[in-house]
Amino acid sequence: MDIIFRKKLEDLQRDIALKSMDLEDRAEAADIEIDRCSVRDKFIDITPKCVRCNLCVEECPVDAIADSDAHRAARILDNCVRCEICAQTCPIRCINVVESTASIDDEVKYDLEYLKIPHRKLRMKEIEVTDRCTLCGTCTRFCPTGAIELGEDRATVDESICIGCGACVNVCPSDAVELERELGPVLKTKRLLVDQDACVECLVCEENCPTGAIRLEDGEVVVDDEKCILCEVCSTKCPVAALKLERLSDES
Repeated sequence: MDIIFRKKLEDLQRDIALKSMDLEDRAEAADIEIDRCSVRDKFIDITPKCVRCNLCVEECPVDAIADSDAHRAARILDNCVRCEICAQTCPIRCINVVESTASIDDEVKYDLEYLKIPHRKLRMKEIEVTDRCTLCGTCTRFCPTGAIELGEDRATVDESICIGCGACVNVCPSDAVELERELGPVLKTKRLLVDQDACVECLVCEENCPTGAIRLEDGEVVVDDEKCILCEVCSTKCPVAALKLERLSDES
C-alpha cells in the first residue's frame, strides 16, 4: 500500500520562513531557494491493535521495544535498528514497516510505502489455565482469536483456534495461564552485500554492529551470518558505501 502527500514548493518556503525568520523579515524569506533533493528513510511502528503478547519484546535482538501490559501497548524505542524481526513475529500484523521518500523538485512530495513483511511460524503446542485463575476476564479482552471464555471456576481455552501468541499469559494478573508454543526461525528477506575493494578498513562497521556480527580480518570484512540480524546499522554508517543491504525479490 502506498500513500503519497504533495505540497507546493512555495508553501514549504513559507513554513521555513515562519520558523527561522523574525516577523519583519518574512518578505525577504519568501525568496529562499531550496535545492532539489531526495531523502529516503524507514520507520517501524506498533499500532493500537497490539494484543499485549510481548512476542516482539522477547524476540527483539537489541532490546528496542518497551514491553506491554494490560494498560499500555508495546512501543518501539529510539535504539531500534530496523531489522524487522518484530514485524515478522507479531501474530496479528500490528507492526508496520514503512519506507518513506521525501523529494523536492517543482513540488514537495512525500511517498510512504507500507512493506509486506512475511510471518514466522507460530503454533500453540500446549496451554493450561490453572486454579490460580480469578475469573477477572482480562485474558478475554486481549485474545486476538476469541479463544478464551470464562467458565464456572476458571477461564477455558478453545485450543482449536488458539494461536499461541501468549497475550493471555502476559496480561493475567495472577499468572494463571501456562503456555508452550513453537516459534519458527526468522525469515531471510534481505541480504548484506560487501564490496571488499571499496572498504577502507575504518572499523566503523565493526564498532557499531549491535550484535558483534562484523569484524575486519586480514583487510577484509567478515560477516557472521549466525549473528547478523540484517539491520541497517553497518550499511547506513559505512562512509564509503562498501556495505549495502538489499531486499530479496522473492519476499512475499
